[in-house]
Amino acid sequence: MRIHSLYSCALSLLLSLPWVARAETFTLPLLPYPSDALAPHIDAATMNIHHGKHHQAYVNNLNAEVAKDARLADKNLLQILEAISAYAPAVRNNAGGHFNHSLFWQVMAAPSDVGEMSDALSAQINADFGSIDAFKTQFSEAASKIFGSGWAWLMVNAEGKLQITTTANQDNPLMDTVTPRGTPILGLDVWEHAYYLNYQNKRVDYIAAWWNVVNWDAVSARFAATR
Repeated sequence: MRIHSLYSCALSLLLSLPWVARAETFTLPLLPYPSDALAPHIDAATMNIHHGKHHQAYVNNLNAEVAKDARLADKNLLQILEAISAYAPAVRNNAGGHFNHSLFWQVMAAPSDVGEMSDALSAQINADFGSIDAFKTQFSEAASKIFGSGWAWLMVNAEGKLQITTTANQDNPLMDTVTPRGTPILGLDVWEHAYYLNYQNKRVDYIAAWWNVVNWDAVSARFAATR
């Protein structure tokens, strides 16, 4: 099935990155830009807390779970996620939190460094959503309607098409407990800790501002890796 080839592509891309390591070596990845680089859309205080406190906690808690479960010792992060139903809820929460945040930092950039969509990605978005503007509207609406905490995703599905989906808490489309599944190429964190200092309860304003820092070069590369 095509879903397996998509996961193989995701593995080849993501396993080359330092944050997808063997379980005993999980560490907090460095931000790929200064903490104030996304301002004014995402402020430095939020980034410092979000990255240095929240993401660090997911890494620490995941490593604690690895120490308790010998089955995890020789697994990389993607292997854990794809068989997440076999492990304790704390593994699901913290492995998901580590993966999701690691991707989140990578698909953002300073407004001057966001680049442009590749022709291939732009063509696929137009084919699957009708237009770039229609895609952004649908994605923003999906993110705004998530009840409580969660994530909005643009993923490549089993048919090779782009699909917008959402997950609760720290779940993501790679997990075998999630439907639909696919390879995420863009993710937006709508937990309140991602935006509350600057936007308070105005999630819609945060989502609108976030589009200014989406790293289209990175998203295009992730899309290309699934082809």
